[in-house]
Amino acid sequence: MKIVIQRVSEASVVINNSEVAAIEKGLVILLGIEHDDSQEDIKWLCNKITNLRIFPDENDVMNTSLKAVNGDVILVSQFTLHASTKKGNRPSYIKAAKPDVAIPMYNDFIKTLQEHLGKPIQTGEFGADMKVQLVNDGPVTIIIDSKHRT
Repeated sequence: MKIVIQRVSEASVVINNSEVAAIEKGLVILLGIEHDDSQEDIKWLCNKITNLRIFPDENDVMNTSLKAVNGDVILVSQFTLHASTKKGNRPSYIKAAKPDVAIPMYNDFIKTLQEHLGKPIQTGEFGADMKVQLVNDGPVTIIIDSKHRT
């Protein structure tokens, strides 16, 4: 499971010209699910997301977590995070989970992240053509792969 985390001062998701999610201070998280991901990947990533100290403290040092600042989240599924570009110019998505595996994992990720944060998160729509708009604060962008946790 791979995620791209962007610390934002504002963000939104639009589908078919309709805004489906909007936040101010918080994180936009792009989530890519592989066919061999597990509940352990979900638990580990959700714990990492809520406790990662990437928000400024009173001395303007990145030392405060999403949970501590009561930040909001928009979670967007993105299979293209598993693109392989080794051969040719057309990316291969062979590692990305098929919808019958990815959708339940995506829903479990949402539920688990909400439990870790103690509040609802906002989402895009799995498989939809989405327009994600954000103001990257910092900029702070972090990529985490649950397969590289040790």
